[in-house]
Amino acid sequence: MPDVQVTPISPERLAELLADRIDALDPGDRRLRVAIDGAPAARPGELADALVEPLRLRGRPVLRVSAADFLRPASVRLEYGKQDADAYHDLWLDDGALLREVLDPLEPGGSGRVLPTFWDAAADRASRARYVELAPRGVLLLDGPLLLGRWLPLELAVHLFLSPGALARRTPEDERWTLPAFARYADETGPTDLADLTVRTDDLRHPALVERT
Repeated sequence: MPDVQVTPISPERLAELLADRIDALDPGDRRLRVAIDGAPAARPGELADALVEPLRLRGRPVLRVSAADFLRPASVRLEYGKQDADAYHDLWLDDGALLREVLDPLEPGGSGRVLPTFWDAAADRASRARYVELAPRGVLLLDGPLLLGRWLPLELAVHLFLSPGALARRTPEDERWTLPAFARYADETGPTDLADLTVRTDDLRHPALVERT
């Protein structure tokens, strides 16, 4: 096993450090695709939002996209019931739509035209969003759970790690049926191994950056 270094870091410094890492990925005009992966209790959307301004200050246009807006229709998601953890793990995310409408157009030489939302899960219909164009040097910031291990083309993947105890404590009662899905994800996918960077978030006020040495 590789050695790891765990460095406590403030949320503000974490955002600045990640913005530096992202900006350094390509000094040219290439569009970059970055995923912030984590259970809802780890609040991946908050970290993605915190990166927007630091990246723009570095001259990077930013587009925010959430996996929650790329779910499959209820007829597919809920085929096995409203609280089936295996379906949540395997079926909820429409990764085909995410590839087609967001990630593939940002390949080198791609059009850069992205559909920022695809499916309105509450209304269970297409979101009817309009395409937007991410300018050269732009950064896509995608947040959501269970994103890794799906062969999504990404320039950087950040995983927000929660210990099983912290995950259980911070997951609301009405969402605890999802916990077996995250246990599967940890065991079968190994997101800490797949991610380029891992951040421990048992205490959101005091995250810690985990790096292989």
